[in-house]
Amino acid sequence: MEIPVVRNVLEANDRIAARLRADFTRRGILVLNIISSPGSGKTSLLERTLNDLAGEFRMAVIEGDLQTDNDARRVAASGAQAVQINTEGGCHLNSSMISEALQAINLEKLDILFIENVGNLVCPTEFDCGEDAKIALLSVTEGDDKPQKYPYLFHKAKAMLLNKTDLLPYVDFDVEKARAHARAVNADLAVMEVSCRTHTGLDAWYDWLRAAVKAKKEASHD
Repeated sequence: MEIPVVRNVLEANDRIAARLRADFTRRGILVLNIISSPGSGKTSLLERTLNDLAGEFRMAVIEGDLQTDNDARRVAASGAQAVQINTEGGCHLNSSMISEALQAINLEKLDILFIENVGNLVCPTEFDCGEDAKIALLSVTEGDDKPQKYPYLFHKAKAMLLNKTDLLPYVDFDVEKARAHARAVNADLAVMEVSCRTHTGLDAWYDWLRAAVKAKKEASHD
């Protein structure tokens, strides 16, 4: 007797995600699911974004991690709404977790919701959390062949941020190879080179966000 356990789990997750997405669209809230390896700089990127765009957008963050609320405290210091989800060993967030976390967020006063997923390039990609887009974050301290080794994330993502570019003189990382590997699995992928330490390239990221927010607001009025 065949028991489609994995299929049923994903179908249940997708049903909740679809409900969340419909509500986000109705409210005109842009939702971005940021996925990377541990230590790639997701929290640093969010700190910069939340502080630099605080006067422009109303933003909130759902933080996913195995333990502690350290990252949530860091992003909350910007004044943004922040909720921590501790997975207690789980390798990803899912739509049910997001739905529960939303109970602590005022959606009436929100333009952008960031989901900082658990540091992992595989499991978080499989689970829809109701987001508009997955954002792949790749730091130059990792291998430039990551898009080859973990193609599903880069295939699903709408944007890839190459982070920590200020370290390029000190590491063995070929930016053009990373771009080529990523574009090989997703020709439409937006690629931005950034450094949260020096602010280099962040204006391109902010412009991408502005365009995405505008598109989401327009979609909510259709």
